[in-house]
Amino acid sequence: MVPTIYYFCSLNMAKTLTIRKGLDLPIAGTAERRITDARSIRLHAVKPTDFVGLMPRLLVEEGQTVTTGDALFCDKNDERILFTSPVSGIVKAIVRGEKRHLEAVVVEEVQDSRPVSFEIPKTADDIKVLMLHSGLWTLLRQRPFGTIANPDDKPKAVFVSAFDSAPLAPDFDFALQGREEWFKKGLEALAKMTGKPVHVCSRPNQKLAQNLSTLNSQLSTHFVKGPHPAGNIGTQIAHIDPINKGEVVWTMNPQDVAVLGELVSTGVYRPEKVIAVAGPQTKNPHYYRVKAGACMASIVSEQVLNPDYPKMDSLVPITENRIISGNILSGSQIATDGFIGAYDSLLSILPEGDYYDFMGWLMPGFKKYSYSRTFLSGFLPKSTFKPFGITLPRLKNFWKYDTNTHGDQRPLVFTGNFERVFPFNIYPTQLIKACIIGDIDLMENLGIYEVEPEDFALCEFIDTSKTDLQPIIREALEKIRKEGVG
Repeated sequence: MVPTIYYFCSLNMAKTLTIRKGLDLPIAGTAERRITDARSIRLHAVKPTDFVGLMPRLLVEEGQTVTTGDALFCDKNDERILFTSPVSGIVKAIVRGEKRHLEAVVVEEVQDSRPVSFEIPKTADDIKVLMLHSGLWTLLRQRPFGTIANPDDKPKAVFVSAFDSAPLAPDFDFALQGREEWFKKGLEALAKMTGKPVHVCSRPNQKLAQNLSTLNSQLSTHFVKGPHPAGNIGTQIAHIDPINKGEVVWTMNPQDVAVLGELVSTGVYRPEKVIAVAGPQTKNPHYYRVKAGACMASIVSEQVLNPDYPKMDSLVPITENRIISGNILSGSQIATDGFIGAYDSLLSILPEGDYYDFMGWLMPGFKKYSYSRTFLSGFLPKSTFKPFGITLPRLKNFWKYDTNTHGDQRPLVFTGNFERVFPFNIYPTQLIKACIIGDIDLMENLGIYEVEPEDFALCEFIDTSKTDLQPIIREALEKIRKEGVG
């Protein structure tokens, strides 16, 4: 089954894309629209593990003094790509994992860091050189494969999603308040540097993307309607300008675009962003302004709720929390004193589900969200539930989510549900099978170059077999990339 794509025309002639397939999870704990300044956090880290396919070469040692913009390590495959310190201070720790694999470089800020200044670029080549020297280039990603963009590549287009449809996702209109002009300048810089179209995707009537078409003839605005994954950059690319074998598309986060806009306009590199701290396990979900790679220890300690909430239908109280850098579907788990990911604008806090669920699926499960209708909750109305004439709260306050999978992994059985939440013009079930057996030709024919693991996050969520689909897609993409097929 393939999705139907609907295009309409808005008043300013921007195309409107309506996504029919997907799923919005009614999870509680959305961040309130207010910001706490957390730039006083002292510990920051740059993590090679945030970057796909990176082979780092360390350039500093523990105890060394660095300033904002100094290189901490580089990519062995292309030493022009530098990973720089977001603050001025001392290299507090060099964290290594198995086989001495570099996992993080931690810098402790010893004084208030002043933003580093560079010469304002004049040409397209100057913009590229400036991004490489400042370390901002590492936040420009390319598809396929989701790696850092290759400076020698010529992308056919650049995509920027001005909204995020994932559960608990931040509102970029609010996060970028006061920086709208830098966002526009950053888009113009991307268009000038690449000489290619820059597609900005937003919700209808979203302030951040209004009147962008008047800035530069290469800027194109697309309005997107529909449930998650409408905000995924992969979904937008697939419907606007699909990727074929041998083609490259670059993508960038809107807050990073604003950093670029300030950099090219004033020469000031200010690696800061606003993150949302949200989830059903947060005391007071709202936004924080932090510097890149900030340690989340102080934020987590003040936000985690009583560990007994929620108890769900279990007799055993929940005593742990899961801290996720990114969204709950495709983010990465971090420690309570971990660091926000390089590409993430959200910190999600969920209760752990490491408890025995009494009688499992035999219980009615009124408060357990069920896409496949395993529980009676799957048959409830989407707005309210009125058992015995008693009105319960709306779903966003009714459902209690944790990380319990309600069953162990079992043989992979395809039920046809994937096609209901996968809004690509490809067949997800067949593509997953091709990835499992490692048939590269079949993967190419089924559209492997159009997807990233996050595009299968919803499929993984509703999968009755409890299979980790995202690692399967990542492994397949890495196999293709390392063999140089794409």
